[in-house]
Formats: sequence, C-alpha cells, structure tokens
Amino acid sequence: MPEQFLHGIETTEVDDGLRPVQTVKSSVIGVVGTAPDADAAKFPMNTPVLLTSNPRLAVDLGETGTLQDAMDDINDQAWAATVVVRVEEGVDADATMSNIVGSSAAMSGVHALVGAESEVKVTPRILIAPGFTSDRPGNAANPVVSELQGIAARLRAVIIADGPNTNMTDAITYREDWGSDRIYVVDPGVKVWDTVGNVNVNRPASARVAGLLAKMDATKGFWWSPSNQVINGITGPARPIGFGMSDANCEANLMNEKEVATIIHKNGYRLWGNRSCGTDPKWAFLCVRRTVDMVYESVENAHQWAMDRPQSGNLIEDIQGGVNAYLRHLTAKGALLGGKCWLDPSLNTPDQLMAGKLYMDYDLEPPAPMEHLVFRAHRESGYYQEMIDQVLTVR
Repeated sequence: MPEQFLHGIETTEVDDGLRPVQTVKSSVIGVVGTAPDADAAKFPMNTPVLLTSNPRLAVDLGETGTLQDAMDDINDQAWAATVVVRVEEGVDADATMSNIVGSSAAMSGVHALVGAESEVKVTPRILIAPGFTSDRPGNAANPVVSELQGIAARLRAVIIADGPNTNMTDAITYREDWGSDRIYVVDPGVKVWDTVGNVNVNRPASARVAGLLAKMDATKGFWWSPSNQVINGITGPARPIGFGMSDANCEANLMNEKEVATIIHKNGYRLWGNRSCGTDPKWAFLCVRRTVDMVYESVENAHQWAMDRPQSGNLIEDIQGGVNAYLRHLTAKGALLGGKCWLDPSLNTPDQLMAGKLYMDYDLEPPAPMEHLVFRAHRESGYYQEMIDQVLTVR
C-alpha cells in the first residue's frame, strides 16, 4: 500500500511470534442411555446435554433407566464433565438397543455425541453406554460398540465396553469381535449397594472405569494408565477373579493376555489391565493411544491462527517453534519421552508451497506403562562366610 505522509509518530503492531499450544480437554465423558422419568425440558431426546462437576445436576434424570446409575458410578470416581444423551426406551430390549445405536442422518443415539462440540462446546473423549455394550445378539458383535467405533475415530476418543459378565471364556470371545485400539474391554461388572432394595446389585463397570480415567486425567495426567487404580464405591466384582502378582496362569493374567481388563482384589478393588483391542503391538496400550490423540488434537487446534496467512519464513519458524515448545513442555511433565518438530525440504518444494501446502514433521514417543517388572534374585553362599567372620570378630 502507498505510504501516507505523516509528520508525527506511528506504531505498527507486528503479529509474529510463537503461539502457546494448549492441551485439549481429555477427560470429558460421553454417555448414552435411558431415563424415562427425566425432565424432558432439561434432557430432550437424542440431544447432548452437558453436566459439569456438580453431581446434583443429575437429579433431573429421574430414578429409572440407565443414566442415573451411570452418573452415580462416574461421580463416585470423579466429578467429571459429562455429555449425556438420553434416548427413548423401546417396546423391548432390542428396540431400545436400536435407539441407542441411533442414526447418523438424524444425529440420534450414539451419533448425537458427534454434535456435542457445537451444542455444548466440549468434545467427549471417553465414550460409554452402560447396559448396552455387553450383549452379543445372535452370537454377533455388539451393535452399540460397533457403531461407536467410527464415532470414536472421528472424535479421537476411546470406548469403554462392558464384557458379557459371565465367565472368562465368554469375555475373551467378546474381545475377539474387535480389532481397534480405541476399544477397551472390561469384565466382569461390579457389585454396588442398592439403598432402595438394601442389597448388593450388579452393574456394568464401564461408567466407573470412565470416571476413573477422568480422575486420572485430572490428578495424574492423560498419559497415565488407569490400571492398578482403586475403583471407588463398589463392594466387589460381579464374580470373583483369581489373581496372583507372579502367577502367569491366574484368571486375571489370562484375561489381560487376551486384552480384557478386569477387577482384582489387592489392597482394595482395582482395575487391572492396560491393553486395548488393537492388533498393532505399537498401539497396544490404551494410555499410549490417548496420549497421542491429545497431542495431535492440541497441535491442530493451536494453529488455527496460522491458516490462510501469507507464507513467510517467519510464519514457518513460528509454527515450528510453537510445536517444539509444546513438545518440550510435555516431555518435562513426563507425558512424553521426547519430541521435536522440523521442516523437510524434500516435501516443501516450490510447487507444493505455491499450492498453499506446508509440511511440518514432528515426532514424539509416549511412555508405555511398566506392565512387566522382573526382579532377578541370586543365591550367594559367601554371606555364610561373612556371618562367621562377624562372630569371630566379636569374640
């Protein structure tokens, strides 16, 4: 633009420089279920509703259906932000299951979770549908978990799926339906004291595991595994699970070996199992999948400011510098073992840059959980001689 004459002082603001990368919220839970007695004005059907950390907000869900129990289970672990989607109860269990599955065209059932960002300004990252993910209708894969797979990939979320709650063999058969590193199977369910019937009742474990994940995110960090953490508010697993810390043939270890998490009794009732249903060993651990998801999403969200600006060396340096600063920050916190961002000149050729494309590479490595600790014990007969020498010295 042409220079304008000015006899005076002018300040021009230069909008260059690094932008800090903020980590996206990892602990938002998305739960789909039924609540026939809910306040319809506050919980309209197939509409995401955000419940914040105040557990009293769940009172309008009423006492029947699955959502009130799910919220109680979550809140026993942590007061987590939760996106609730209420669906209508069908004439029978199969019809209700269809309502939970919903329609992508109508954005109903589990598909309503996709609209949470525009409706309630948060994205759920931990997806559950307690009471509807454990069945295998017609000896086939569960339709709710199947439908949630694509949604989880779009949202960079994980699915906590309840196993059949019958026996180890059935739980392993259930897990074999899946090959996604976004699905985490837990079996059996849990026992909870029912204050109405004054008796222990069985409930799905998924809501409590989701709450436990949210708790870990808030207190430790999203890179921590939920395994070996105490589950609050339960009186035991729905069936006893054999466990021995060094017993490779105990039930808990056999289930973990087949990528089924379970609940053990060892200084309290604890979730036990790190592995998702992924088939690639590189993505075996749930916490690794979640850590990488959060980094990817955070880096993308933080660079909206750079979109559509004129290309320049300063712009490239600012992007690279911002990502490197973020990766160093996560490494210092223990979320990553390391990471760096760089510019590859072989990709950023003139024709690509002229087309408006810029390629920025970065690497990162999340810490895997220490799943197998080996102590190597040795016999040493020389200690007998030390004992004798000590006695002779005293005399």
